[in-house]
Amino acid sequence: MSISEHIKSKRKTYGLTQTELAERSGVGLRFVREMEQGKSTLRMDKVNQVLALFGEELGAVKSEVL
Repeated sequence: MSISEHIKSKRKTYGLTQTELAERSGVGLRFVREMEQGKSTLRMDKVNQVLALFGEELGAVKSEVL
């Protein structure tokens, strides 16, 4: 599941509209819409603002070099 799908699913589980999610997490409605549509470049700090509402956080993942 992508981050956009995950956040949209969480929003719906909690019964929030995109506007409510934006207001409660302190980000703009445009950001929420772009995030849920899977925009390829998003600010990680803002994604984490949204995820914090659900008690979650996105972090860097170390990749292994083959």
